[in-house]
Amino acid sequence: MTHTDVDIIQNRPISNAKLGVLVLLGAETMLFVGLIGAFLVFRMGNVNWPPLSLGDIQLPQLVTGINTLLLLISGYTMFYSVRSIQQDKIWQHHVAMAFTWFLGLAFLVIQGSEWIQLIGKGLTLQSGIYGGIFYVLIGCHAVHVLGAVMWLSIVLAKSLLGRFSSQEYTGVETCMLYWIFVVALWPILYILVYLY
Repeated sequence: MTHTDVDIIQNRPISNAKLGVLVLLGAETMLFVGLIGAFLVFRMGNVNWPPLSLGDIQLPQLVTGINTLLLLISGYTMFYSVRSIQQDKIWQHHVAMAFTWFLGLAFLVIQGSEWIQLIGKGLTLQSGIYGGIFYVLIGCHAVHVLGAVMWLSIVLAKSLLGRFSSQEYTGVETCMLYWIFVVALWPILYILVYLY
């Protein structure tokens, strides 16, 4: 490899890891556009939503609203974590990353407790199209948040071992891209599924 080849490789506008995550996010966007489209077709095709057959089952709007706020805060802390590592503020990076992880885990626990209550009231996957589309759409997002929390765990562990610095933080940055995706997607789902 010549000196010029090395310069070209090092001055790549985007890393392979970042490009891979962006391609993944493109595929994930298509998945969720399809799921949201299906939800909207069923939602607009029914006069009563939720169907009267489900009785007085109400989705927990207030608790989920607070949970939405927690997830949005975690988006900021994740962004701050990347900004901190770029500036070699290692302690701030660790704290912000740990706080992001904690907020993501709290989101999942709160959502899980909501599901337990809803199932106890009779809203299940078999509760017609309403229950089916609710659990598929919201459950798909929950699986993505779970995956993101697991990714955060790995990145946080590597960070605590000193694997990242202002010179090398691609792992943190790619994790942030995925995290911001799941965070930005949730308010759309909250508004459509819980408030609309």
